[in-house]
Amino acid sequence: MAPNESDLSRRRFFGQAAAVSAGVAMRPSIAAAAPITEQPRTDGLVDVAFSVNGERKKLSLDPRVTLLDALRERLNLTGTKKGCDRGQCGACTVHVDDRRVLSCLTLAVSLQDKKVTTIEGIADGDELHPVQQAFINHDGFQCGFCTSGQIMSAVAVVGDGTVRTDDEIREAMSGNICRCGAYPNILDAIKQAQAGRS
Repeated sequence: MAPNESDLSRRRFFGQAAAVSAGVAMRPSIAAAAPITEQPRTDGLVDVAFSVNGERKKLSLDPRVTLLDALRERLNLTGTKKGCDRGQCGACTVHVDDRRVLSCLTLAVSLQDKKVTTIEGIADGDELHPVQQAFINHDGFQCGFCTSGQIMSAVAVVGDGTVRTDDEIREAMSGNICRCGAYPNILDAIKQAQAGRS
């Protein structure tokens, strides 16, 4: 029995598809053909480079190291405090690309080419940041443990410029806990810094 024309076109289609598939399978991959410029690390560490308080830093870190631990243990910037280590108290607040973040919940290796600012980096030489000065003026700290995180959050709140009422300030600062209960003084300090900014 002679094959009809539709059988021939179907055979031709599958034959061509098989030839194309075989050609793709035999072709070397583009990734394999690319020259290898850097040998992968065998020690499990990851290289990361970012700016801290205006200075470029390059670290080789375990991928699980938090920004908090990198700052305190590798860069000796101990102004950022380790409170709960769970993202609940705000004592570890820093700025990454001008946004406040909890450094205990931020992996250091995620910061490639980013800009980190800690409490050590907000003053202008010997001149305190207006928020720092306002905290002193209004006694916005008692034991001082949470103060660096409170100040870093307050700097972001003042810089935002949209938070104005007492309730809005309290809400914006609600992620920062003061176990000494200096909240009224912190509120007054932020209002002073806002008044100076405007």
